[in-house]
Amino acid sequence: MKTFTDNTGRTWTLVISVDAIKRVRALAGVNLMEAVEGNLIERLVGDPVLLCDVIYAVAKPEADANKISDEEFGRSMAGDAIEDATTALLEEIVDFFPRDRRRLLGKALEKLNKLNQMAVNAVEQKLDSGEMEKQMEAALAALDKRLMPQRSESPPTPPGSSSGTLPESSA
Repeated sequence: MKTFTDNTGRTWTLVISVDAIKRVRALAGVNLMEAVEGNLIERLVGDPVLLCDVIYAVAKPEADANKISDEEFGRSMAGDAIEDATTALLEEIVDFFPRDRRRLLGKALEKLNKLNQMAVNAVEQKLDSGEMEKQMEAALAALDKRLMPQRSESPPTPPGSSSGTLPESSA
């Protein structure tokens, strides 16, 4: 059993069992068994709405006992609550499987977490390096050149004044 707290302060307990797997299939149209050979983990991590639908289906008996609707549950899920719920769900899925598969899935989950942290660190380093500001300044300068073509050396002549290039009137 894994737990997480939503944004209203409610603590939810997730238990993956055959019953929960059947409920998730029926309510969310997701087969939790795809965690072994499919791309389920990537789908759940990449789609917070799908993730919350799956979590709600897993926690539905608890939600029903507390008279919490799918919509109310969804309103309480954002930010850190989604991250904590993701961790709880994925760890619970891993724990569902027998020893050998659990060990392999546990390693895969560790790798996923490590890759995610590496990606966050890489983006953070790029943001801190000043490189993005330089790229933005260069892009703005190039845009400025295209929108404001270089003017000639002489200043523009105001409307209605003599430019000095036409011959004088014979009158």
